[in-house]
Amino acid sequence: MKLKLDIDPDIVALMAAEVAAGERAVSAAIREAGTGLKAAWRLQITGAGLGPRLARTIRSEQFPKATPSLNAAAVVWSNAPVIVGAHDTGPLIRSKNGFWLAIPTPAAGKSLRGGRITPGEWERRSGLRLRFIYRRGGPSLLVAEGRLNTKGRAVASKSKTDRGLVTAPIFLLVPQVKLPKRLDLARDAARAHDAVPGLIVANWVDS
Repeated sequence: MKLKLDIDPDIVALMAAEVAAGERAVSAAIREAGTGLKAAWRLQITGAGLGPRLARTIRSEQFPKATPSLNAAAVVWSNAPVIVGAHDTGPLIRSKNGFWLAIPTPAAGKSLRGGRITPGEWERRSGLRLRFIYRRGGPSLLVAEGRLNTKGRAVASKSKTDRGLVTAPIFLLVPQVKLPKRLDLARDAARAHDAVPGLIVANWVDS
């Protein structure tokens, strides 16, 4: 007696097709999770009032880039990790040299290099000298004698009679500052991670 077993459809071809479908499903799920997390982080940043420019530093990328894979992965990061990380953790900021942190008032204006202006840059730009005033019940001050222009910034007075001359607070001096926590990036990352299995199933069924 001779027995012959024919399997239709081809099991090997069927399994190969199923593996290919799984690779496509995993890659699609990871891509959706990565782009979704990028969008969620950007929305958090703009919602916290930190501006669209900082939000656009959030980027995402998928690996491998060209071919589907059961081991697909996505990376979401910021091109400004120090700034974003500070708003995510709410750190205590101290002066590097152990003295004061100089916080500019509106009368100081802005730095030409971007960010906060320093006392040294302010003196070079304005031509005025800063004077230290110690206050026991509040932040100490760096003040200057000048006049306030139409934008509320302190500038040198050109009047020979001292008309309009004021003593303007230019910097507040504090030993440390606690930056408020304005972001919760881990919350959105956890949601994206938990959504991956459902996304894989949904994409596998669709394929």
